Amino acid sequence: MNGLFPLGILGGTFDPIHFGHLRLAEELAQQLDLAEVRFIPSGRPWHRDAPGATPPQRLEMVRLAISSSPHFRLDGREASSGAPGYTVETLANLRQELGADQPLCLLLGADAFLGLATWHRWHELFGLAHIAVAQRPGFSLLAEQMDDVLRVEAEARMSSDPQQLQATPCGKLLACPITPLDISATRIRSAIKAGRSPRYLLPDAVVDYIQTHNLYR
Repeated sequence: MNGLFPLGILGGTFDPIHFGHLRLAEELAQQLDLAEVRFIPSGRPWHRDAPGATPPQRLEMVRLAISSSPHFRLDGREASSGAPGYTVETLANLRQELGADQPLCLLLGADAFLGLATWHRWHELFGLAHIAVAQRPGFSLLAEQMDDVLRVEAEARMSSDPQQLQATPCGKLLACPITPLDISATRIRSAIKAGRSPRYLLPDAVVDYIQTHNLYR
């Protein structure tokens, strides 16, 4: 074991960030003994429509949301680039900065993981980081839900021991049960557009920012 605590990586559009994102990061940080969780808002997503808020606005909302959590950190490299962000390139940059021995752990929801085989250069992700998949209690990453190529990777890399994340810098796959919060940014944006309050679905500071800047209307 190299003795280094893993660094968690949580990417997304965060349009807007909400308690589902924050609770996932909090619970996985505790389960996996993560040194910190870096929130990396995307700039111009290649696989979906343009976000409703600008990259600087989404960066600021994340900053406000995590400001009271000492183990959360904002990383603006993707949002500041103005180019389509690919997770494999972001992880490669982090690996170059942090060195070959630092364990990295990409944090994903179950739905995102099941679509992993559609990601840009997805096979290379396991050579750069571990992957932790957040799932609701009682749910399992069933083999029949995966593409054939993803199932082969998953079966070869699956682990049930979080300490293995400290033993190697990358390559393991863990499934982690978390508190299910049925909150989505899509529904939050729809509620705001319809004139309904999103309060208690995301931090008050983010709600106030959205209202001040008249976002999503």
